[in-house]
Amino acid sequence: MRNLVAHKSCFLVLLLLLFTSQFSSATKKTLNRDQPCKRFVLYFHDILFGGNDVANATSAAVANETGLGNFKFGKLFVFDDPMTKDKNYLSPAVARAQGFYFYDMKSDYNAWFAYTLVFNSTKLKGTLNIMGADIMAAQTRDLSIVGGTGDFFMARGIATFMTDTFQGAKYFRVKMDIKLYECY
Repeated sequence: MRNLVAHKSCFLVLLLLLFTSQFSSATKKTLNRDQPCKRFVLYFHDILFGGNDVANATSAAVANETGLGNFKFGKLFVFDDPMTKDKNYLSPAVARAQGFYFYDMKSDYNAWFAYTLVFNSTKLKGTLNIMGADIMAAQTRDLSIVGGTGDFFMARGIATFMTDTFQGAKYFRVKMDIKLYECY
């Protein structure tokens, strides 16, 4: 009798384990990096304030570099940059990139970005939050999309940066290939 109860208990435990493992594997999402659930390209336009161009400037330095190294280490910028669907700065903005970046490497140019893409149009509403290292010497750089709101509720993915134009300290344009892998 005691053996029968022990066997029934073992059987129930095994059945429970089998059920839980089947349930968890059925609800687990598999991500395919070649098939994002949403993908689009935007252009990030940044015009640095130079002291007399208030009307056109979209960013400004708010802390100077520290003097450690020759690569602007510690310099901090805030920005409110237009995002367009094409390379033309005068095209209608489909979103605004609002946030900051700072130079965080003493031995080469490297910046760390944290910002929100704010969409407020008839087509899209909501935000995407992006952060990560922009290793400027690399041809392409991936930054993390760590969340979103509205049409991008709880989205996660990758924003691949490719510098499209760089005009010294005055203006740069970055092509952003946005790939979302979690869409709700």
